[in-house]
Parts: sequence; structure tokens; C-alpha cells
Amino acid sequence: MTRLASLAAGALLAVSTSPANSGPQEDRNIQLIKDYYAAYATGNPEAVRPFLALDIVWRIPGHHPLAGDKRGPEEVVAFFRGLADGKFRAEPIFFQAQGDLVVDIHRGWSNVGSGPEIDQLYALMFRIQDGKITEAQNFLTDMYQSDAFYWAHYPLKPLPGRLADDR
Repeated sequence: MTRLASLAAGALLAVSTSPANSGPQEDRNIQLIKDYYAAYATGNPEAVRPFLALDIVWRIPGHHPLAGDKRGPEEVVAFFRGLADGKFRAEPIFFQAQGDLVVDIHRGWSNVGSGPEIDQLYALMFRIQDGKITEAQNFLTDMYQSDAFYWAHYPLKPLPGRLADDR
């Protein structure tokens, strides 16, 4: 279990005993995530870079070419570049904060015009430190739809070209 997932379980328990959105720090953290979504909505993957800590880890679940941990701003922005290529959009619906965690629920969809499409609800749990996103964990409602969409629209290069050169 990742550190963020462990903290998520603890955070869920703490929500029942502690008020969420209880202070100025939580309000600033929610605003940071709202601003991140506004930057994402521009369609320019570079617009999200200012929100990312240098040691960010962004976790994408699934069994598809874009799944896995993205480490550092370069990998995260490259992931968002891939989403932009797939005309992926996000519509925030809900935000909640407690301490350095912000959870959002958003609708994510793409309409590339051919093959499997995607339209579902996602939850993202963000860890904020020093005004930057240091961790993000993505949770989705339909893993099968997600995997089918990404495999259809983000094929891997054929072997041996997709293997790293520095083995």
C-alpha cells in the first residue's frame, strides 16, 4: 500500500471526527486545485507545470500505456500531453480538504471520434506542500472502460523500438 493510500484510509477515518475545510490552509489548498483545473482546461499541458513540486509522484491506475507512476514534472507534463492528444477533458464537481490533502470528484471524458470513448467520474486525492502538488492518486469508476480507451488511442510502438536504449 502506498503512503498516500495509507494516508487516505486514515484521512477518511479522520473526516468523521474532524471538520474538513476548517481553516485558511485548507481554503488555499482547494483554491490551488481549482487553479490547477483552470490551467488544465486551457488545453496546454505546460500550463499545469507551475502547480507541480519537483519531486511530484502522480499515480494513474490501470493496465494501459499511460498507467503507472509519473515521477517529476517532466513525466507528469508528458502524461498531460498524451491526454491533450486524446482530447481528454475534466469538469470539477466537488472539492474537500483536510490538512495537506485535497480530494476532488470530477467528470472526465474524451470524444476522439473513433473507437472506444471514455466518460466517467474520477476522484483525485492530492497532497499539497509549500503551495505545490507533491502527490496525486487517481481513482476511477470504470477501469475496463479506461483500459479499452487508452489501448485503442495510445498504442505502444512495436518491439524492439519501445524498449529503453539504456538497459
